[in-house]
Amino acid sequence: MSARTLTAENFEQTVLENDVVLVDFWASWCGPCRQFAPIYEAAAQAHDDVVFGSVDTEAEQQLAAMAQITSIPTLMAFKEGTLVFAQPGALPAAALEQLISQVKELDMEKVRAEQDAAAPDGEA
Repeated sequence: MSARTLTAENFEQTVLENDVVLVDFWASWCGPCRQFAPIYEAAAQAHDDVVFGSVDTEAEQQLAAMAQITSIPTLMAFKEGTLVFAQPGALPAAALEQLISQVKELDMEKVRAEQDAAAPDGEA
């Protein structure tokens, strides 16, 4: 499956309704974004169990601002609706594959327990 276009209208629903979601924030004028695009698309084709989303930061400036995107490309990974990875910069294919494997293998009960432990009292 190829990467889907994500917008302010479908971003939250996509993240919440799918187990694993990767999101590439990009812009057409960005050289590293253009270099990363075929790597990202190939991974999307190889992983039917992961939703690959793509956000054009020029068309979706409000969404990019809400996601606190300051550098592109930025890749985010969500598992069970929780942000588990965010990093600017294009990844080589092998690193992207490793990230996908790590996100799939994450124990979300453990992640949530760690988040709860790190939150100030009453804010978990």
